[in-house]
Amino acid sequence: MLRLCVKVVHCLLLPKAMMAFCTLKFKGAGQGIKALVAEFIGGAIAKLIGLKTPEIVFANLDEAFGRTEPDEEIQDLLKSSQGLNIALHYLSGSITFDPAVNTVDPLLASKIVWLDAFLTNMDRTPRNTNMLIWHKELWLIDHGACLYFHHNWENWSAQMKSTFPLIKDHVLLKDAAFLEQADHFCKNAITEEDITDIINTLPDEWLAYDETNGNAEDARKVYKEFLIYRLQNSDIYLNQAINARAAVI
Repeated sequence: MLRLCVKVVHCLLLPKAMMAFCTLKFKGAGQGIKALVAEFIGGAIAKLIGLKTPEIVFANLDEAFGRTEPDEEIQDLLKSSQGLNIALHYLSGSITFDPAVNTVDPLLASKIVWLDAFLTNMDRTPRNTNMLIWHKELWLIDHGACLYFHHNWENWSAQMKSTFPLIKDHVLLKDAAFLEQADHFCKNAITEEDITDIINTLPDEWLAYDETNGNAEDARKVYKEFLIYRLQNSDIYLNQAINARAAVI
């Protein structure tokens, strides 16, 4: 069972040498705070099934941070991002995964395809792999496009049952020869308690959505129900992935 203990760092207090080892994702950026929610959930679940992702911490952006920034657009970004954001360990010296050059173990590929079908991640394609090679190992990055149902909140219960047809565009689909084995492994590695722990760790300020009238607990209930249902009913998207792979090999 996962028990999360997520550190909070204060950007104003970090020395520049430490900041160089972090990638910051701002809630005031174009994709909005829901991209941070997806990043956190996606990274935490990936770790549960043994996949490598950069360490995530909450980064508290003080109102004084960037006060001397001369660029007005950056000033606006920093002002709208005051409070908790996300910082990820920067994988210094890593290189972008290239499907034409790098090979992936079939079971590992299958776990990644399963993860992205489970989380409805539309953004791990040949055009944008969102994977890095670091110290000769495959690392997953950028889960901000997961759980895209939350951008159309009123339709979440229907999207919860989605077969996720976009899995046909997954960069590792051809290599994912052990999808059924990956499904068995992942379903046993993730528990309802794990999902609850992950969702409960999200800051209230991130979940004060207009769609729930600012009620963070109502938002948590939706995320929990969405993820637990898809975990318990993985055949919905597993069969879609198996059929999509059969069409391209």
